[in-house]
Amino acid sequence: MDAGALSGNVFDIPPFNISGVLPPYLGSTPTAWASISPYQTTLFRIADRFCNSKERKEILQGLLDYRQRLNRIGLLSGFQWLSGSFLENIEVLEGRHPRDVDVVTFCHRPIDVMDDVNWEAFVASNDELVNPIKIKEAFKCDAYFVDLNIEPISVVDHTRYWFGLFSHRRGGLWKGMLQIPLTVNMDDEAASKRVML
Repeated sequence: MDAGALSGNVFDIPPFNISGVLPPYLGSTPTAWASISPYQTTLFRIADRFCNSKERKEILQGLLDYRQRLNRIGLLSGFQWLSGSFLENIEVLEGRHPRDVDVVTFCHRPIDVMDDVNWEAFVASNDELVNPIKIKEAFKCDAYFVDLNIEPISVVDHTRYWFGLFSHRRGGLWKGMLQIPLTVNMDDEAASKRVML
C-alpha cells in the first residue's frame, strides 16, 4: 500500500492472516501510515470478498439498507468503519456463520440540525436509526455513531474507544478493519447486484 491511501484511494482487501482475521497492518512494520488499518475499500469489493453464503449476503444487504436509510434522513457526509465476525474467517475460527457486521459511522450533522437542540430532536425522531438494539434487529448491523460536529477532543476520545474495541477480537488479538464512504453511490448498487448472485 502506498501514500495513495491517505488521499482517499481504495485498495484490494488484504487476505486473512494466519489467525483468520484481516492483518492490522501491511508489510513489516505498523509505523508506515499508509499501510495500517482501517483499509479504505468499496462495498463491491466487500461483497465480492465476503458474501459467499446466504447468511453473509443477508448481513451485507442489511448494511446496504441501513446506509440508504441514513442517507435519506440527511446523514451523508462522513465514513464508516466495518469490523466484527463478518470480516473474519469465523466459519473456520468458530465453526459458525457471522451474525452481524460491526459498524461505526463517523458523520457530520445535516446543515439544518447543526445546533445541539435541533440535533437532539433529530436523533430522538430517528431512534430506529440510532438505537443500536433497533438497528441490529432491523439491519443486522451492530452500529454506533461518532458525531463529527462535537469538540475535536471528544471526537478523538470516541475514535480511540471504537478503534480499541473493534480492532481487537475477544481475547486481545489485533486485527484489521475496513473503511467505506458514508454517501450511497453506484458502488452500493453494484454490491447489491453482487449479493443477488
